[in-house]
Amino acid sequence: MQLAQATIFLAAAVVAVPVFKRLGLGAVLGYLAAGVAIGPSGFGFIHEVDSTLHFAELGVVLLMFLVGLELQPARLWQLRAQVFEYGGLQVAVSAVLLAPLAWLLGLPPSAAIVTGLALALSSTAIVLQILADRHSLATPHGHAAFGILLFQDVAASPLLAVLPLLGTARAAEAAGRSGLAQVGLALGVIVGLVFAGRYLLGPLFRVVAGTRIRELSAALALLIVLATAILVEQVGLSMALGAFLAGVLLADSPYRHQLEADIDPFKGLLLGLFFVAVGMSARLGLLAEQPLTLAGLVLALVAVKLLAVLVLGRLVFKLPRHGALDLAIALSQGGEFAFVVCSAAIAAGVFDRPTADMLILVVTLSMVTTPLLFLLRDRLSRETAADPRPFDTIDEAHGVIIAGFGRFGQIVARVLRMARVGFTALEVSPTQIDFVRRYGSKIFYGDAARLDLLHAAGAHKARLLIVAVDDTEAALHIVQHARQHFPQLRILARSRNRQHNHALVAAGADTVIRETLVSSLELAEQALTELGRADAHELTLAFRRWDERVLAEQFTLRDNEQALIAHAKQSADELERLFETDARV
Repeated sequence: MQLAQATIFLAAAVVAVPVFKRLGLGAVLGYLAAGVAIGPSGFGFIHEVDSTLHFAELGVVLLMFLVGLELQPARLWQLRAQVFEYGGLQVAVSAVLLAPLAWLLGLPPSAAIVTGLALALSSTAIVLQILADRHSLATPHGHAAFGILLFQDVAASPLLAVLPLLGTARAAEAAGRSGLAQVGLALGVIVGLVFAGRYLLGPLFRVVAGTRIRELSAALALLIVLATAILVEQVGLSMALGAFLAGVLLADSPYRHQLEADIDPFKGLLLGLFFVAVGMSARLGLLAEQPLTLAGLVLALVAVKLLAVLVLGRLVFKLPRHGALDLAIALSQGGEFAFVVCSAAIAAGVFDRPTADMLILVVTLSMVTTPLLFLLRDRLSRETAADPRPFDTIDEAHGVIIAGFGRFGQIVARVLRMARVGFTALEVSPTQIDFVRRYGSKIFYGDAARLDLLHAAGAHKARLLIVAVDDTEAALHIVQHARQHFPQLRILARSRNRQHNHALVAAGADTVIRETLVSSLELAEQALTELGRADAHELTLAFRRWDERVLAEQFTLRDNEQALIAHAKQSADELERLFETDARV
């Protein structure tokens, strides 16, 4: 890639992505729009779409490597049902529904079969990125999505292998001769990778780590990922699958966190480049020529896959309704593998060029629909989840407002009541409201993120706002709005973890208390006391002072993952030296 082209890519992404994020459309759509703008169908700044797309696939490769790092082999074995059962059913059902539609639209049987199988696969890059942004990878539907995507990566290679059988006679004969040998070679390479990961990579990492040259560690990490991906691709498997295998083999390595820190910046840039390249590949001229045809094809593809996965999610995967819907939306688009299939199908004589161009544009447009469907789903879920009864009329104002009256807020309220301090409590959950009122507590049904309710509760005159809600995003919204509109108000907030703590401080909270800190320290002190340590209280007090100082220092590094990891390691060493010094005194 030339320097001028790299500059154009970066400039387009820097302009488009923040705009789309501000509009609530997400980064993926921003990258796609940037690609359309600079590609042949836009301003025509860049024309080498195929070479750019091939290079940008490294972003997907690095993404799959990082996913593999999060899965120890034992954990991967636990996911075998999601991989083979969920993935096999999703691909089979989607292909069985899509192939007849392609045949009815005029494609010959062989081309219809290839089309159905290719469109049954989804975009690994888009699905994992969106699920990660929505913090859904660890949910049941996130596990199901990952298992299905992994099966799709495995199934992609056999599809490429059978393409010549569906094409010309000469290609079919060559495929028949080489198919068995290719399968044997692929299995041999996988066994070799397992051996290398178990016996060779550990010593290699120790040698490189001993040099204490950070750039060399990053170079080794990239070398392992790329070499594995290329090797696996040479035997007919996908590069993404090879990178995933490399990640799994290193998941138990003590260098796993260092690898993540070294790879993640490259992954983000290359994954963004991949989405830009996908946008560049869209032939908008074809869209202008046949807008209704393309709209109908995209709608049919998304609708068929969405309904198929939704039914499977509810009836077979036994997911809850919202989880099944999220899974269906996530997998409803076509995948980047369709671009590879189109090139191979043309070479094998299965497709002609116009059919391949139409298929590529349909897949690209279907990728655009996924973020939009999630936006629509979120908006509809908020509207349907809203309680039909109106918020209460708040007829009192005190110096303290408590937002959230769950297990955390109730304890705060009891202490304030015991000290004869008046407060106004707001709770947004109708179920919690009804439960608390049965025990005689006065509480108002209302959303503390709404400025009119905060005004009615006397926020413009109050001294304290205590944010005790369970939902992390809701807590951030309340703090942001309160700080912006009631600058005199002191805000005390409850955080779920260190990351949430940093976000609340950045949003304007004056004091943030981690909900499990005090109880954890009390239990640790009791444990030391039971073990006969006379200095149990002093030790836990010293740890709390150290932890609060480290947390404040890490606030300035919260957006720099590498610096944060380095600081955490340095702080852990400091804590160990601190207690060693205390032990010698």
